[in-house]
Amino acid sequence: MSKHSVIFYTDLHKKVEKRIQTLINDEADFLSVRTAVSTRATGDAIQEVVAEHFKGLLGPACKEYSSAFARRAMADLAFKDKDGRYYIVDVKTHRAEIGFHMPNLTSIERLARFYEDDLNYFSVLQISYTISGTKVTVQRVHFVPIEFLSWNCLTIGALGWGQIQIANANNIEIREKYLRKAWMLELCDNVLEFYPREIAKIGKRIVYFENLRRFWEKKEAI
Repeated sequence: MSKHSVIFYTDLHKKVEKRIQTLINDEADFLSVRTAVSTRATGDAIQEVVAEHFKGLLGPACKEYSSAFARRAMADLAFKDKDGRYYIVDVKTHRAEIGFHMPNLTSIERLARFYEDDLNYFSVLQISYTISGTKVTVQRVHFVPIEFLSWNCLTIGALGWGQIQIANANNIEIREKYLRKAWMLELCDNVLEFYPREIAKIGKRIVYFENLRRFWEKKEAI
């Protein structure tokens, strides 16, 4: 077994990005007029096209493949490579002309548990596109493990333990072959800055509702 992923530590993921862009741009119009006006419906349609062909796009490196996941699952697609490494793929579509967009990636707690196994990869497949009528044109594709995403383009949202988010889908900063250990240490640093800020916010909310309760205690019952 090679030390690193045969997908992400070679140029194969770059080839897959180009194959996905070509696949969608060469696809006959797969949107209806009604679907084209809905960002979510368009994203679902693009994901279906990718899911149908993804195993072939990966080529011989893909040993097992599945696209059957519930909507709330951690993955949209998943596969194993020939070395037994397990990849889950979070598909994110971004309609470029819509502008600013902050998609959620995953819970920091779920990722931390998933990455307890060095053979697991949480990967992001981001597809940026425009639409003219019902024609989808892919402008850019990123297919990388989350640890290749710089923290300059990530943030943490206040949901559950915290949600890793892309700060702005228009600005993705990739650090090729970035080591997981370094990225996870950066994750810990960011979380340990994030939690105290949330504690401070909660403290202010507690004070607000303590004052609100005193206000209502003094009011006449009606």
